[in-house]
Amino acid sequence: MSAPAAGPAAPVIELDGVEVRYGKQVALSGVTAVVPGGAIGLLGPNGAGKSSLIKALLGLVPLAAGRARVLGRPVSRRSGVLRRRIGYMSERDAAFPHFTGFQATWYAGRLCGMPDADARRRAHEVLLFAGMEEARYRLVSTYSTGMRQRIKLAQALVHDPDLLFLDEPTNGLDPKGRTEMLGLIATLARDKGISVVLSSHLLRDVEEVCSSVVVMRQGRLVRAASVAELQAATAHACRVTLAGPVDSFRKACDRRGLQILAEKDHELQLSLAGGLQPAQVLAAAVESGVVVRRLVPLRVTLEDALIDVMGGR
Repeated sequence: MSAPAAGPAAPVIELDGVEVRYGKQVALSGVTAVVPGGAIGLLGPNGAGKSSLIKALLGLVPLAAGRARVLGRPVSRRSGVLRRRIGYMSERDAAFPHFTGFQATWYAGRLCGMPDADARRRAHEVLLFAGMEEARYRLVSTYSTGMRQRIKLAQALVHDPDLLFLDEPTNGLDPKGRTEMLGLIATLARDKGISVVLSSHLLRDVEEVCSSVVVMRQGRLVRAASVAELQAATAHACRVTLAGPVDSFRKACDRRGLQILAEKDHELQLSLAGGLQPAQVLAAAVESGVVVRRLVPLRVTLEDALIDVMGGR
């Protein structure tokens, strides 16, 4: 693998009023965003426009309106120079089954225009990185799901791209394989200087790897922000364990605008939305005559943040 590069001086993706249509169907409508380099999560339900956005950025579908730039270059269906700086790992398995893992990776390099010797050298390098060095001469048709995913990653990396699109890279993997794949992705973004766009339905994958997210819904951009910004803007909560009259505590919480989200025995989960602080919980306890045995702030997950962003609360 190439030596790590300095962080991108400019955004890796710039979108200005991007629209994509398939006949009369609008797949993307008025998408405007500036996306920094690093590990980026592309999120949204089925039909949100994630695949259409990736295809547009790869130059595989034309823009009906708007402008898009990737790595500082305008996106075009004839932009071969730009495509050579981009890697793409498809969700679908498209490797020739009669190829070995090495041949499949070498062939991907040749398709990118690499000289034969360079493609062979890089194939060995990326297969080693992907943990496929011992299986590189086996036929792809004999590979497990996890091995096929690793081969697809090696193919996407063989030409040493600056930006990598990964479409459901942990699809079909067992917990160990998923952890290993996410580790490889994190290494690419953190140590190899490659910006990564991770499109996934698994929020845990994005939360573990990505520093920023692009959230889509019904062909429109909902939010583009860092994970930290999303979580900071989300209603916080705490869990409190009590000893004493819980009914009185509930009434004291109501008077202070503290919403009880969940309750089991003497353990309650309270919302701290609107700038409320744990001190308000303690004041409600004093007023109601209960003893607080434990008060723990709850970590705001990416799922919590996305529910808020998507209007689920």
